[in-house]
Amino acid sequence: MTNPGSSSAGNGRRPAVPSHDSWLRDDPSTLAKIFAPVAGYGVTISSMFRPTVTERYPFEPARVMPRFHGRHQLNRYDDGLEKCIGCELCAWACPADAIYVEAASNTPEAQYSPGERYGRVYEINYLRCILCGLCIEACPTRALTMTHEFDELVGPSREGLIYEKMNLLAPLPEGAVEAPHPMVAGTEDGDYYRGAVTGSTQEQIDWVREHRPDDPSLATARPVAPAQEVTR
Repeated sequence: MTNPGSSSAGNGRRPAVPSHDSWLRDDPSTLAKIFAPVAGYGVTISSMFRPTVTERYPFEPARVMPRFHGRHQLNRYDDGLEKCIGCELCAWACPADAIYVEAASNTPEAQYSPGERYGRVYEINYLRCILCGLCIEACPTRALTMTHEFDELVGPSREGLIYEKMNLLAPLPEGAVEAPHPMVAGTEDGDYYRGAVTGSTQEQIDWVREHRPDDPSLATARPVAPAQEVTR
């Protein structure tokens, strides 16, 4: 016979757990009854008095992480020549087949990059691109990198999201002249890769002035070291 004074635990049964609103049943005061329906809004009401963290994009630039993958950029050397050599490794590495490259040979009259070839056609289809960054890892000359810009990857038509070379080229370095023009005298493509070229020389500026006298970059061109001071 069960002792009425014993607990339910002695019978093998778990004791009853009070519900979340048992405090209201045990203390049915007028104040508790009034605030019970709005008790769930405590978090919302307390957040109303905290400082706002709303970003004012597009009126202010969005804050992104330092290694954020945004729009691509085709880089140049300090004398204005392009870093892309048209090797197409970026296109082969792209898992979304979003990159198309068509190479051409440099000539003495049209030298766009150090070495033998340059990227004559370069297109990135941002309708396919997944911004994974595998293309920049495949690039042997660091010609292709990714910026923090992403707000421009929109357009009124599908054709507007296929970026061509003119849309991807980096701005001309300060004091440099626009390609095409000869390489710095006495250098090879390896000198460019190692950073031996730090700007346009007077010979390069004179060459552009002779062949393209109306080139806008001549107005801001400033020569650096003479050609003989650039060593391998």
